[in-house]
Amino acid sequence: MTATVTTPRAHRVTEAKLLIAGGFGAGKTTMVGSASEVTPFTTEEIMTSAGVGVDDTRNVPGKTTTTSCLDYGRVSIDRDLILHLFGTPGQTRFWYMWDELIRGCVGAVVLVDTRRLADCFAAIDFFEHRRLPYLVAINCFDGVQYHDAKDVREALAVTGDVPVVSLDARSGASSRHVLISLVEHVLSLRGVVAAGTPLAGSTA
Repeated sequence: MTATVTTPRAHRVTEAKLLIAGGFGAGKTTMVGSASEVTPFTTEEIMTSAGVGVDDTRNVPGKTTTTSCLDYGRVSIDRDLILHLFGTPGQTRFWYMWDELIRGCVGAVVLVDTRRLADCFAAIDFFEHRRLPYLVAINCFDGVQYHDAKDVREALAVTGDVPVVSLDARSGASSRHVLISLVEHVLSLRGVVAAGTPLAGSTA
């Protein structure tokens, strides 16, 4: 008798590239690091006197390092979806890299520090000009959200179809929840899922 071996159908895994953007010191490196299931790749460098008068550290007095190139992390959503996270540099002198980082990207998170709202306008303009789906994530520094989503939306003048959410970038669960929200937003715009329908693995 010959045994019949049944092989399961190959499991399909989707991979997607996402950008984590925002102003200088908004929490991009922290978010990538907290969400990543692997040791994140970072290009953090010690800030030197060359940045005096260039990098505004008044509202982030404890910041001693800065991203000089990019951050990278990876997170799996269930067994069907792998997200590759690329954190952008925040300073204007590194913006030339954004055109390369956006290649192959399906969506972006714009991290907002409400103490310095103007710092995220450039990222919003960049993604809107290139028609890349994005959401706005209010980083709750010290675990406190000082302004609600409605006020932030109005201050940034983003349209009603752009999600505005909050997170604590230090929390892996909070960061991953935002990433899932972004993927759901991208899929809803593409008509793949109905708006508000959670992905598998989402606790929303």
